[in-house]
Amino acid sequence: MESKIKKRAQIYGIAAILLAIILGTICYNFGVYPPESESPEQLSPSAGPLGTFSSYEELRSFLTTNSRTQGTFAFLGPWDFRISEDVRMYLAPLGGEIVTAPGLSAAPAQDLEFQYSITNIQVAGVDEADIVKTDGEYIYLASGHSVFILKAYPPEEAEVFSKITLNDTYPAEIFVGPSSNRLAVLGCKHNIPLWRAYGQYFVDIKTFVNVYDISNKTNPALLTNFTLSGSYFNSRMIGEYVYFVVSQPAYVIYDTVVLPKIYSSDGIKEISASEIHYSNASDNYYMYTTIVALNMQNTEEKPTHMTLMLGGTSSMYVSLNNVYITFPETAGKTSIYRIRIENSTLNCEAHGQVLGRELNQFSMDEYNNYFRIATTTSLNGNTQNNVYILNMNLSIVGDLTNIAPGEAIDSARFIGNRCYLATSIVQKDPFFVIDVENASDPKILGYLKIPGFTRYLHPYNEDHVIGIGKEGSNVKISLFDVSNVSDPIEIDKYKIEGDWSDTPVLTEHKAFLFDRSKELLVIPLSISDWDKGSSWQGAYVFNITLSDGLILRGNVTHQENDVGGWESGYYVKRALYIEDILYTVSDKKIKMNNLEDLAFLNEIELP
Repeated sequence: MESKIKKRAQIYGIAAILLAIILGTICYNFGVYPPESESPEQLSPSAGPLGTFSSYEELRSFLTTNSRTQGTFAFLGPWDFRISEDVRMYLAPLGGEIVTAPGLSAAPAQDLEFQYSITNIQVAGVDEADIVKTDGEYIYLASGHSVFILKAYPPEEAEVFSKITLNDTYPAEIFVGPSSNRLAVLGCKHNIPLWRAYGQYFVDIKTFVNVYDISNKTNPALLTNFTLSGSYFNSRMIGEYVYFVVSQPAYVIYDTVVLPKIYSSDGIKEISASEIHYSNASDNYYMYTTIVALNMQNTEEKPTHMTLMLGGTSSMYVSLNNVYITFPETAGKTSIYRIRIENSTLNCEAHGQVLGRELNQFSMDEYNNYFRIATTTSLNGNTQNNVYILNMNLSIVGDLTNIAPGEAIDSARFIGNRCYLATSIVQKDPFFVIDVENASDPKILGYLKIPGFTRYLHPYNEDHVIGIGKEGSNVKISLFDVSNVSDPIEIDKYKIEGDWSDTPVLTEHKAFLFDRSKELLVIPLSISDWDKGSSWQGAYVFNITLSDGLILRGNVTHQENDVGGWESGYYVKRALYIEDILYTVSDKKIKMNNLEDLAFLNEIELP
């Protein structure tokens, strides 16, 4: 986690892919690229503004004429799959493969001043929801069907202050408001069993946001609930506003269009056909993608929303002023929509198109009024990689194509005027440094090849980058020196010992804790030794400096006291710090250790 020292006197403010579309639909999953019929030179220019339907009948006619998939199709959003074992159980009869792929909390203004880590995010000032948040005194945690508020600092006073139980709903992620007196819980509610029609299934899913007044930490008070039909995709918080995205299939059942619905204290409101924005093109299937702006500080202000009817949402990147959402298109292209955000105002201002598929949110970036995106594409069965630079109208102004032919992007990161790409071939990981300062003429400055592959890239400073990946069957941490752009080098690496190891950081950047000022790096790990018949799960704690590289300080596990090695409730998912205390978080426990020597201090079992 890119953590920064925050003080209480300060206040400041999807990725994941959609899961497999099965039963006759075409899957757009990362790493699987359908053949492309067009070369880069044949790429069409940006389409004009999205239209809206004049009537319900026009919407129904459009879907029945232009959607190649008629009726229902099995669909789960990324959080449905992560959260609900029930949903996966009921999908089993379908026999379809379900694929997943793969993030600043505000510090309160009070008299005390503590140093504490924050959620690892991509853009400064744009908070990303997570399962755990801290304000330097309290920890807020979503686990199972509950959200806990815990007194965390000082550790000798640690205890559970309150528990919000959500019964038949699943809290996915949370935000804590700028002044630490508001808590937003985002989650899903599934109507199980699934509804079946003519051998096809769909899941009745609703996404909710509950906003609580947590001024009194022992007695959170529900202020408002906003519920929308569809699956939770992703979210961000800027200042007082939470922006979240919900996806819902555009079904036509018995000649009736199933429209998105909003559930609030005012009742149920159906989003009308005239409110739905669309592109006049055929597709394999259609989804409603609804973006909502909700003021979590002033809950009297009604949320605003915008609905786009396009293909399946792929990734989301958010700057301080814009939401960018990508959609896979036919012929291996990706459509990008830019929605301007200003408090509760949402305006879809631009649409563009590039060849290939982005990997995740880190494949995208906005900088100096340009949008940059890295993609992998397939031309005549051969993969290649590209970097595109677009203006605010999302017209391409510069590109670098045919990077590493025959390979695919494993990780990407834009940092200022540089783009760092790691692509993969068997047992080798080319690492590229690309100059994107001249928007019209991006160019490769240098590269190196190292064993293994890198799945997550994180800035250490201007001239050094941390990489998390694998070499063989084990997790590897790399430290790259990119000060000489024409000759980047791997100055140190640490490979986890064991027959096999894994880390959630490979697919979830919020599990990564890094603080350069504290020379601190923490990642959760799972390690197995087949010959010994043993397994271990916990967090490794490193010292990381340019002079000494990576030095293991020690580890923390939640598996003591006869806890089985495969009991996932005690798997460490996140780590954070407050002052000189390291907190590790699993679904069943929060453990506190001294940050210097990792001496045990206290722990809280979660009821």
